[in-house]
Amino acid sequence: MNTIAPRPEAIIFDIGNVLLRWQPEEHYDRWIGEERRRAMFDAVDLHFMNELVDRGGDFRDIVYDTAEKYPEFRTEIRWWHDRWLDLASPVIDLSVATMRALKAHGISVFVLSNIGRGSFAITRDAHAFFDEFDRLYISGHMGVTKPSPDIYAMVEADCGISPKRLLFADDRIDNINTASARGWQTHHFTDPRHWADDLIARGLIKETDL
Repeated sequence: MNTIAPRPEAIIFDIGNVLLRWQPEEHYDRWIGEERRRAMFDAVDLHFMNELVDRGGDFRDIVYDTAEKYPEFRTEIRWWHDRWLDLASPVIDLSVATMRALKAHGISVFVLSNIGRGSFAITRDAHAFFDEFDRLYISGHMGVTKPSPDIYAMVEADCGISPKRLLFADDRIDNINTASARGWQTHHFTDPRHWADDLIARGLIKETDL
């Protein structure tokens, strides 16, 4: 028998590809050309490097230490830190508008993201809208990353909201699957318009809010 999902008490946004576009390869293609970018990404596991930052490691130290191990790409690897704001861009404006619409209707909005302490500090300083969120769950501070069930359990314990009343938007299906397994409502984010339409269909915001 189909059941109607309860009205969410809090809406949880991922950052990468939900609030800020996260496609590092595209930026490196522009900076150094696709051929050299492919060679660098084949030689260096840059996404694992970033995962170490996301788990709580020092942003600059991890990036610069990695760069020293690959002198042929030293300058380009350092850009992961030095050009971070360019790498994590642009802002997905409709998602920010959606967040503000939810707040205007009295609905709590949280962030849950795999991002380091240092990288998020830079990001937050550059984008004031992060201060509008009610709670920020940042993996670098929590010491664990999605899709580990532990990070979802930490969110539940901190906010005190029943899992079935949390609605979570993330671009990665593995993160969505873990949230769903815990009883969270979810939206697999592929497009900001689809996300806004989902929230409208749920009666949480209106088209005129956007």
